[in-house]
Amino acid sequence: MNAPDLKLVADSTRAAGVSRFHESARAQVAGTATYIDDIPEVRGTLHAAPVCSPIAHGKLKGLDASAALALPGVQGFICAADIPGDPILAAFGHDEPVFAQDTVLFIGQVGGLILADDAMTARCAARLVKWDIEALPPVLTPQEAHAKQSYVLPPVHVKRGDAAAALARAPHTLEGRFEVGGQEHFYLEGQIAYVLPLEQNQWWVYSSTQHPGEVQHWVSHVLGLHNHAVKVECRRMGGGFGGKETQAGHLAVWAAVAAQKLKRPVKLRLDRDDDFMITGKRHPFAYSYQVGFDDSGLLCGLKLEMLANCGFSADLSGPVADRAIFHADNAYFLEDVAISSYRCKTNTQSHTAFRGFGGPQGVIVIERIMSDIARHLGLDALDVRLRNLYGIENRNVTHYQMQVEDNILEPLMTTLAQTSRYRERHGAIAEWNASSPVIKRGIALTPVKFGISFTATLFNQAGALVHVYTDGSVQVNHGGTEMGQGLNTKVAAIVADELGVPFERVLSTASDTSKVPNASATAASSGTDLNGRAAQFAARNVRDNLASFVAGLDGCGAGAVRFVNGQVISPSKTRQWEDVVGAAYANRIQLWSDGFYRTPKIHYDKVTMLGRPFYYFSYGAACTEVAIDTLTGEYRVVAVDILHDVGQSINPAIDIGQIEGAFVQGMGWLTTEQLVWNNKGYLQTHAPSTYKIPATGDVPEHFNVALWPEPNREDNVFGSKAVGEPPFMLGISVYEALRDAVAQAGGQPDAMNAPATAEEVLRAVQGF
Repeated sequence: MNAPDLKLVADSTRAAGVSRFHESARAQVAGTATYIDDIPEVRGTLHAAPVCSPIAHGKLKGLDASAALALPGVQGFICAADIPGDPILAAFGHDEPVFAQDTVLFIGQVGGLILADDAMTARCAARLVKWDIEALPPVLTPQEAHAKQSYVLPPVHVKRGDAAAALARAPHTLEGRFEVGGQEHFYLEGQIAYVLPLEQNQWWVYSSTQHPGEVQHWVSHVLGLHNHAVKVECRRMGGGFGGKETQAGHLAVWAAVAAQKLKRPVKLRLDRDDDFMITGKRHPFAYSYQVGFDDSGLLCGLKLEMLANCGFSADLSGPVADRAIFHADNAYFLEDVAISSYRCKTNTQSHTAFRGFGGPQGVIVIERIMSDIARHLGLDALDVRLRNLYGIENRNVTHYQMQVEDNILEPLMTTLAQTSRYRERHGAIAEWNASSPVIKRGIALTPVKFGISFTATLFNQAGALVHVYTDGSVQVNHGGTEMGQGLNTKVAAIVADELGVPFERVLSTASDTSKVPNASATAASSGTDLNGRAAQFAARNVRDNLASFVAGLDGCGAGAVRFVNGQVISPSKTRQWEDVVGAAYANRIQLWSDGFYRTPKIHYDKVTMLGRPFYYFSYGAACTEVAIDTLTGEYRVVAVDILHDVGQSINPAIDIGQIEGAFVQGMGWLTTEQLVWNNKGYLQTHAPSTYKIPATGDVPEHFNVALWPEPNREDNVFGSKAVGEPPFMLGISVYEALRDAVAQAGGQPDAMNAPATAEEVLRAVQGF
């Protein structure tokens, strides 16, 4: 595996812009990093286990917990009747009951909790609870839901120009249908919450969540309390990927209701099977499209229908499906286009946020179309992609009326084509395939243009606190959450450079709703953009206080005072940082401050879906080569070359790691990670034995990652760009390379759905 020079530094005059160890790396390697299940349990803690519906759809007549309650060690059972506040979760759609009430809506829906002295007793007892359900026919596919007009939210339509007229006059047209499956988050740390009753009806909630503020709101809502009575804390998560943006709140709510009833601390940790069965996945999508194009492959018109399988409730399906619309163009100018998005209600788990948040489901359809056009015309797919790119001075406005002002697509893609030797390899692969009867190779180079900001504009805000102590040490707290992505490491570096102190002087602390209120979720790839800037502003306020103090001592302007490498330098004197801090305290100078940031420029109409929903775009491209066995459908990813745009990197080592991980996770979504529900709505792939994420053996030996050498053209913190989600879509290059190999084998790549398992590849090769 090759990468830029990522020599990790232990000390440097700069904290940002160099590769540093993750702030928790040593503790995690040593096993001393604390996750929620590592927190010592308070005396009297009860363990909860969910009671899950065995039926996908039906009328709930009752639950009989008598056998469970008779088991030694079982202390109680709670259900909907025990909820003191609103029995409906305080989610956006207000359409999801805390516990199943009159109706069950999917296999795995939680009807109540068993409370016991230990986790295993609780789980065994939960399986003894008997459900009395009058079964009803379930709706299990988005096509069936669409036919019945069963939606969690109204359909959305976006158009520009006249797609029908453009298709009618196009020299060539193609039609297609295909499906893309969902994806299980498979975080290392499963969903967990630990709720402790405090005095005067106050509550302390430890939650493995990407959105502590929402957990606070949900818990207080269900307990019938004001938000200030609930404190939610999260030091770190063992992975989130979007699965803990909303759905971590369910566990906190369930545990809180139990703790309120039994007046004891309650811990609820799902085992892996229950986690699979209860929680939502990436939204599966079904597509149909008509596309028109000319002899060069230039798009003339596009009609696209997207059916999003949302599961039984809205959750975040609205903004997920919206982002799929926003990213259906990916890197390409769509002049005459009509997009219809249907948010289909099915009797499955309520699908939720997942890395990319609908963006991958939008990008994949246009990338598939580009490859199909190229094959139809006998052209190189890269040339068709380059032909359709957004322009610089014209053809530079999206179908939702946002101007693409920071376009680097053409130079980035052509640079990668050169460094990866795409043209030479494309020819060599053709020669190989001509002489190889069984093993066929394929190659694809695909781009990504990903919009950065929450599409719900109100979430594009953040707060932070920076405290400087009298010994010169610094503590920073912000509203973001650490899930392994290095957010706290980056924020600490930003604060260190703003104050001119060594990185080691700065400590990032747990996310805590009692410190920074109303914080947005750590999602939309905006964690560093928002929280890093807020922390920078907080640190700047403290620095300005100190600069004014030193300026008064030395008779100079505050702007002449510099903070560098642990020193405070005025035109007349150099002092050590800690000496200045101590003197400032003695003179009653404020040594702490808050910071607040809201993303500028963004706006759009939620009804028409027009405007500027994103602050800027992140770009990237991947070139992937694969080899398939035409007799079995088995395949291997042979080589991957990536060129990705992270602006001016705050920590290149962390950014490279995010790119590598996102690519492999995207590859998993489109290859091995297959979710299978049977005709009764039962998720059959609910464990590591049946659901296969990529393993080390799936990572190609040749795996090159390079960073595009240009700062963000927008005024973002330190010139950086978001890195969490955009590279996920580079995994689409694997899917397109597999389809190229199938075409080289004389198969039917247009019939290949995703994930492209070995069985799916074999089916496409053999044309059945």
